[in-house]
Amino acid sequence: MRKLIFVYNANSGVVNTWLDMAHKIVSPTTYACDLCGLTHGSFSEKRRWKKFRDTDLIPMEFYHKDEFLKKFKSKWLPKYTFPVILYSDEQGLQSFMTATDFKKMASVEQLIEKIKDFIVQLDTTVQD
Repeated sequence: MRKLIFVYNANSGVVNTWLDMAHKIVSPTTYACDLCGLTHGSFSEKRRWKKFRDTDLIPMEFYHKDEFLKKFKSKWLPKYTFPVILYSDEQGLQSFMTATDFKKMASVEQLIEKIKDFIVQLDTTVQD
């Protein structure tokens, strides 16, 4: 089954969440997760992102980096720089967007459009 796997450059847990929120408020330009900066405000998920995430265009899974590394632990797993979005299908995991890609994005709308374009491309490839 094909799906997108989002891995944030943040660790799970209440304490880490509070530290991340404080970091975004005090020094947003040095915050280490550009994906989080696109999809979340200082205190919660952006409405536009949540609305898109709730669509049925493609299944999506979301992980903090510690959760991802624990669930997908394998000596064959490539070393990813987080944040990252991976595409998973019968062939395995492939990188869709990298940490560098997120640095070039100015808005959650750009991220959504990139994902929609990717899905259209997938659907076109499957039909050919």
